[in-house]
Amino acid sequence: MSEQIKSVPSVSVTYARSGVSTKANALGMRPMQERAYEKRGEQYLLIKSPPASGKSRALMYIALDKLNSQGVKQAIIVVPEKSIGSSFNDEPLTKYGFSADWIVEPKWNLCNAPGNDNGGKVRSLGVFLESSDKVLVCTHATFRFAVDAYGIEAFDDRLIAVDEFHHVSANPDNKLGAHLGEFIGRGKVHIVAMTGSYFRGDAEAVLAPQDEAKFDTVTYTYYEQLNGYEHLKQLDIGYFFYSGSYADDILNVLDPAQKTIIHIPNVNSRESTKDKVREVEHIIEALGEWQGIDSATGFQLVKRPDGCILRIADLVDDDVAKRDRVSAALKNPTQKNNRDHVDIIIALGMAKEGFDWIWCEHALTVGYRASLTEIVQIIGRATRDAPGKSRARFTNLIAQPDASEDAVTEAVNDTLKAIAASLLMEQVLAPRFEFRAKNPDNTPTPGYHYGDSGYDSERCNYGVNEQTGAYQIEISGLAEPKSREATRICQEDLNEVIAAFVQDKRNIERGLFDEELVPEELTQVRMGKIIKDKYPDLDVEDQEAVRQHAIAALNLTQEAKRAVTQESTEGSPNTAMIDGVRRFAMDVRELDIDLIDRINPFGEAYAILAKSMSEESLKQVAATISGKRTNLTPDEAKVIAIRAVEFKRERGRVPLVTASDSWEKHLAEGAAAFMRFKAEGKYA
Repeated sequence: MSEQIKSVPSVSVTYARSGVSTKANALGMRPMQERAYEKRGEQYLLIKSPPASGKSRALMYIALDKLNSQGVKQAIIVVPEKSIGSSFNDEPLTKYGFSADWIVEPKWNLCNAPGNDNGGKVRSLGVFLESSDKVLVCTHATFRFAVDAYGIEAFDDRLIAVDEFHHVSANPDNKLGAHLGEFIGRGKVHIVAMTGSYFRGDAEAVLAPQDEAKFDTVTYTYYEQLNGYEHLKQLDIGYFFYSGSYADDILNVLDPAQKTIIHIPNVNSRESTKDKVREVEHIIEALGEWQGIDSATGFQLVKRPDGCILRIADLVDDDVAKRDRVSAALKNPTQKNNRDHVDIIIALGMAKEGFDWIWCEHALTVGYRASLTEIVQIIGRATRDAPGKSRARFTNLIAQPDASEDAVTEAVNDTLKAIAASLLMEQVLAPRFEFRAKNPDNTPTPGYHYGDSGYDSERCNYGVNEQTGAYQIEISGLAEPKSREATRICQEDLNEVIAAFVQDKRNIERGLFDEELVPEELTQVRMGKIIKDKYPDLDVEDQEAVRQHAIAALNLTQEAKRAVTQESTEGSPNTAMIDGVRRFAMDVRELDIDLIDRINPFGEAYAILAKSMSEESLKQVAATISGKRTNLTPDEAKVIAIRAVEFKRERGRVPLVTASDSWEKHLAEGAAAFMRFKAEGKYA
């Protein structure tokens, strides 16, 4: 075996277990579903809500109201893959108090129909459009082909509900995104979009800004969902570095007593041995003594050293008949509430999006996956609430860089992606931030608790609304959004902005390894560029307001994590992030935007990385990145020059290149670079 795996201290978030998110109202609706149903009259509705919060059921309520009370002819439910179609099976909603049941005629659940997506299923969808039946379920692919075949006019006066909406992209090459843009342009369909992660792994926009602005949004956060569970109290997220073969070291992070989904690496990744079947065999051998195959389920039976028998589902086997048998056993509805049905699931491309195993306590992923959205989906497999399940965790097992240059470059990229995923998940798991500018006229907001001493008009206050899970923080000098769209972005889309920021490779490289970095280069210049590119229709003042809100959300979470980590005992993985948010906000008496802008968003991530990776590997990573360091681009110089003009207006003098303040010096250098680029004709 290789040397003991080194672990990055995990994000460890503890929740209240209030039970609120699992309680139903008189119509049978849980809180997220009730919140969505209140907006059932909207023509375009976007539901952003984590796995297991009940998005499928919410859609049923909304669709039935549109069919029965809003003049909508039919509802077409569109899912990314066939297995997710079962989420929209018949539901006896009247049993729980609603006015109608959800019924899908078997012939109209095309996810269960034989054949490929572009063939008989498209013809079936055409027949459905001509019928008087009300509900159809199909895959994204079938729907795309059907729109090509029948045209957008054929779908007039119908509801199109798109599950896992992050598969859509505003890129013209994304057919589903292009079709939705055409539907919105025509304005004669209703659209309900549902997703647990409203961002894409390739950092493309999901919707064009002009289309996105037409959607009314329902946001239900991870914090609200997990805080309202009955059983699950703690969620840990960490990444671990290993050397050698991962199969030799997997038991260092895999506890056989925990219900676990193991995702082995893609065969094309550097973590893979290129023999996926042997990798599964190696894992099984490490767990214990093979006892054969269960005849009813196809599960592998393995005896642990303590005598317990593990039931292991192998979804990697290339034998389609065997794999389908195992998959069917996992989906058996009679076993859904049987904790002992299966113990460990080993998968490669399966058991991710839409896979529902409430007992999963540990999602263990080897190698960095294809995208941030895939990581979020995998984590969602472990965040279901279940009796006796008080703690869940996600582990990303990553190979340390080795000596060859190509491998080092690839390893660096994977490491940076894993850190970006961790930063984003920290943000996703944190409570909702509501920032407001500090001014003398502020008064306490009803529903918020401002600590034992109450609201203090002399300081920047910090309040908590336990009912909504919102944390209100006052910041001196904060720019407030003026337009409705900018206000919506600050309230609903900060995580999407942060996702784009942490996915930017240059940002994270410089934030982690540039010793000469001036933090404002990232917080003001780089974040500012992302805002400008993402929301080009906002005016300059609103772009700046969005930038300040986004960087405040990111840096407050990172500072909270740092504050608690420093107080933890050596080796403790817990960062108790939510407590850290509270502590940091209370410790800083005058929290102002300039202070927030002077924080390197990646500073704490580097501190953790330095503790976890071997010194040699860390040096290799730093050397690889420093060798690629570049000077200012013309666009960046222009942004800095604009900041220099603001500096002159505020202080009555130009920034000095000899200044002791690093940001003032950088402003002067950036302004000089701008003048040089301008003289060289670099600007149109």
